[in-house]
Amino acid sequence: MSFTSAQAQQNANASHGSHSSASTATAAAQAPNNAREALDQSMGRMHDDMMRGIAHDDADVAFAAGMLAHHDGAVEMARIQLQYGKDPAMRQLAEDIIRAQEGEMIVLKDWLAKRGLGADGHPVKQANAHAGH
Repeated sequence: MSFTSAQAQQNANASHGSHSSASTATAAAQAPNNAREALDQSMGRMHDDMMRGIAHDDADVAFAAGMLAHHDGAVEMARIQLQYGKDPAMRQLAEDIIRAQEGEMIVLKDWLAKRGLGADGHPVKQANAHAGH
């Protein structure tokens, strides 16, 4: 499967949903001009998200949330490669990374969700169905 630059950018934009609103707003305000800037911004977000993810006393939750952030960052970096890269071998590797990491992200998200936790490893706030009654 091959991605065009437009598809890669569209996919990269869709992947930002898991990042904090502050980092997303910052990224939008400072759109990268080249691969180096895009990778630098991506690495900064990934590092911040990973550090939030591992900030749990429960080793399993810390692992799942930290790895989820790490995988999300790897997918984002691979999409940057597809947007800017030209080498066929590197583009193929980027596609393979996206496919593999997205599959593992599903496993991690499901594991966290079964425990009532979001992608960051923190409890998901449930809307009270009886609020206002």
